[in-house]
Amino acid sequence: MTKTMNKADKIIIHGLFNNHLFYVLAMQPWLLKKCCWVIWGGDLYIHNAPVKDWRWKKDEFFRRSVIRHMGHLVTYIKGDYDLATEWYGARGQYHECFMYPSNLYKDYVAPEVKHSSINILVGNSADPSNNHLEIFDKLEVFKDQDIKIYAPLSYGNQAYAKKVIEEGKKQFGDKFKPLTDMMPFDQYLEFLGLIDVAIFNHKRQQAMGNTITLLSLGKKVFMRSDITPWELFEDIDVKVFDVENIKLDLLDEKIKKDNQEKIKKYFSIDNYKKQLQELFN
Repeated sequence: MTKTMNKADKIIIHGLFNNHLFYVLAMQPWLLKKCCWVIWGGDLYIHNAPVKDWRWKKDEFFRRSVIRHMGHLVTYIKGDYDLATEWYGARGQYHECFMYPSNLYKDYVAPEVKHSSINILVGNSADPSNNHLEIFDKLEVFKDQDIKIYAPLSYGNQAYAKKVIEEGKKQFGDKFKPLTDMMPFDQYLEFLGLIDVAIFNHKRQQAMGNTITLLSLGKKVFMRSDITPWELFEDIDVKVFDVENIKLDLLDEKIKKDNQEKIKKYFSIDNYKKQLQELFN
């Protein structure tokens, strides 16, 4: 790997998760000027790890050195780049890029399936960072209304998934619908088409593929207002809603269409191609 990296004109790092990798880079700092760190999220927010033991401190020492001297930082969420400069002293060039096609606008027309209930999506996985139980407590005031609460729990921490299922059933009975099996992509898109309201309670940038798809489909999306994606949607004038003030009324038709047009324009394949051309030139 080291020989190949030294020969390469450019090194694309898809998430800075591998401890061995940033040890290698720290020991060969001349490589860093040609490295492009594609920021996933967890590789940045490890800075806020709940347990900061000696292992974390050791890794963070090398991580800080590598990120500080990284030549290029790649993300479409400017706030994450700003956090890298604040937390790690990053000085590399910022490249706005959607990174992967999964983050692009989906030209998908949801089938018209009539349903009387308000279908609510809570979270995107069985990762504890979804903070499902906080949202369940906020939704309890609506438990006597005609609602269905869906929680994708097919991947992630299965002990946590069990806890979420137990609490969801306890608070909402049959109105809680855990999703414990993986779905093919087309089926998952069809499922998202049935959702009316999506609630993401992550305390950092996460679930952006789901969020962009839901906004593409004209859905009402709630998230925390103190995270970097909130800033992104404000910057491109897309309306999202604060989890601290959950209301289950459907999205206003004008806001829905405005959101869809702005998502389609910004997260477009043409914009993505331009970003990649600038990154690779």
